[in-house]
This record gives sequence, structure tokens and C-alpha cells, in this order.
Amino acid sequence: MTIKVIGAGFGRTGTLSLKVALEELGFDKCYHMQEVFAHPAHAQVWHAASQGKAVDWDKLLQGYTATVDWPGCYFYKALLAKYPDAKVVLSVRDPEQWYASALGTIFNAGQGFPVNLIARLVPPIRRFIAMIDSVIWQGTFHSNFADKAYAIAIFNQH
Repeated sequence: MTIKVIGAGFGRTGTLSLKVALEELGFDKCYHMQEVFAHPAHAQVWHAASQGKAVDWDKLLQGYTATVDWPGCYFYKALLAKYPDAKVVLSVRDPEQWYASALGTIFNAGQGFPVNLIARLVPPIRRFIAMIDSVIWQGTFHSNFADKAYAIAIFNQH
């Protein structure tokens, strides 16, 4: 099995709906951030990739025919180089609405005290948070997501 569809759209642009639609159309299974929750060891691989380390994409994505959402969208160019026959789908959303959604969900979820405490105590969660930080907050938004204008500019550039 090989990757046939690469979702380049950021999270909060309908990627879960896109995942469901692709699977309904026969691109089963589709890799989404949910898969990292289901396979905690994947977080280390994505984190390593964000640090420039080599990744065995075939091994990581074994059994999948599509990928959408983070962390995959951050690596869409590397995935396209590995799977040149894949189609790239860019899901988009009104930038202001996207920012409000991302701020109110994925960004704020990682800012709270309980999450940080749990992350220190539970290694799989610590690895997951490290991956989120390196791929999304540092890698995509250069540790500047809280600056709305900057984050929207990155969204628009992407």
C-alpha cells in the first residue's frame, strides 16, 4: 500500500471531515492527528522528522493510503517527494475563523497547567506534546502563534 492522497491543509480546516470523506471514497485508512493518539510511538517519529532526522515514511504510514491534518500537513513536500504520484489536497477556511478555532482548541489545550503536569508524569503524553510543539508551534508558527496577524500570515502563505 502507498500514499495516494496527501492533505496539505492545516488542522481546523475540515481535516476530520476530509478524512471521513476520503475513507468513504475508498482511501482507507487515512492518517490524521487521531492516529498519533491511537499509536503513541508515532509521536517520536514525527518529532524526529521535525528535527531533520531521516524517517522511514513507508514504515510510519504502513497500511494508510492518505494523510490529512497535522502532523502530516507539515511534511507534505517530503511526503510528495516520497510518493510523487499522490494527489495533494489543500483544505482551506476563512483565515479569521481558522485562527479563532485553532486558538480556542489546539492552542489553548496545550497552555493549561493540568496538561503540563500530566505531560511531566506520563511519558507518552510528554512525547505527544513535544511533537505538537516541534511540528506545529515551533515548526509551523516559529513559536509565534499567539500573534494573530503572524499566524494568519503563515496560514495564508501555506
